[in-house]
Formats: sequence, C-alpha cells, structure tokens
Amino acid sequence: MTNSADDKTIVKNYFNATGFDRWRKIYGETDEINKVQKDIRIGHQQTIDKVIDWLADDGKLVKGWLKDDANLMNLTVCDAGCGVGSLSIPLSQKGATIYASDISEKMVQEAREKASKALVNQSNLTFAVSDLESVTGSFHTVICLDVLIHYPTEDAAKMIAHLASLATTRLIISFAPKTFYLTLLKKIGELFPGPSKTTRAYQHKEEDIINILKDNGFSLKRNGMTSTRFYYSRLLEAVRN
Repeated sequence: MTNSADDKTIVKNYFNATGFDRWRKIYGETDEINKVQKDIRIGHQQTIDKVIDWLADDGKLVKGWLKDDANLMNLTVCDAGCGVGSLSIPLSQKGATIYASDISEKMVQEAREKASKALVNQSNLTFAVSDLESVTGSFHTVICLDVLIHYPTEDAAKMIAHLASLATTRLIISFAPKTFYLTLLKKIGELFPGPSKTTRAYQHKEEDIINILKDNGFSLKRNGMTSTRFYYSRLLEAVRN
C-alpha cells in the first residue's frame, strides 16, 4: 500500500522545484515549449473551458438564474489544487467568489501574480497555500482538476470525501481514467526516465470514483472526456442528493 504522506511530499517538492518551471510554461502563454507540452496545454485548457461552460449553462442548480454568465455571479467556489489560477482567475472575472488553494507555494505565488495582471478587483478571489485535506469552509461548488493523478485510489477516496464535506451542492473532479491504452502508454513512458519525469501517475477506474461519490451522498449529473495525444482527463460533475 502506498504511503499517502510520501506521495504528498513528492508532489509538494516537485511543484516547488523542477515541476514548477515545467508546468508554469505549460499553463502559461510562452512559445518556449515542445510539442508534448503544447498538446498538454491544449488539453488542460479544454478541461477548463468545459468546466466554465458547465457552470455558466447550469440554470437548474441555481434557481432563478439565467443560463449564461449570470449563473456565476456570487457563486461560491472552492478551487482545490488551483495551480497557477487557470480556472480561478476566469471564474473570478465572471463574478464568482473563489477560494483557491494549492500545495505548492510557488504555484500560488504565480497565480497571485497572474491575477494581479488580469483582474482590476480581486476582492472576490482568495489564494492560499494548503494541501487539499486542510481546506475548510462551505462552498456551493467544489472543483478539483488534475490532482487525483498524483494519488492512488485509496487516498483519492479520502480526498474526495473531504471535498464532498465542503460542498453544499456540487462537486466537480477530474482524473486519469484507467484504460488498457493509457496503462500501456504509462508503461512505455516508464522506460524513458529523465529530468522531465513528473510525480507518480495514478489512473482510476471511473466506476470506483462514481462509487466514492455515491458513498459521500452525491449523484452523477454530467460527465465529459478530454482526450488529446498526451492529455487524458475524465471529468465528472456530481450533485448532493
């Protein structure tokens, strides 16, 4: 059984060191990236756009709001594992009240700098350095994107349970789905170690994640899949029963 503390330490150290520079480029706008990194950037942005579209188009969860960006006005959102603010900043621009956290101090600092350039008013956006399990509060919507890939399913279950306890209405999560093709791709990648290697990459069976959500009082509402050459992310939206 994998030691979750070890995984957490690995993730924290990676994203505060070599991983920070790599992913800041991927999530940024620089042209100084290779084809693989550019492909991952495109895939990640597709996931971000899909989440924003879901929130903006959701008139059923928030009674009386129109099916446009008005849905986001004053919506309270926890962005757990916010990275450099790729989701938090545009949601804040649309009027949502955002609490964004990340385990990496460098990532949070980058997010703050990006927000200061993109936003005239940051009163509805709060950034914090925190591991996922230490986040507290109550939010209409809790979102966790591209985090569970760093943790095995037994630890992901604990994380999802904690996120569920913070969400009054909705939980949106993404993960790398466990498929034959992705498992093979991962094994091939492990044959080529090098400085570009990231943290441990864990895949999860969709059925397992759905059952974890059910165990915490949530039902699946929507699902989506982002698939590029090098980026694979299954996106689930669940609502409280």
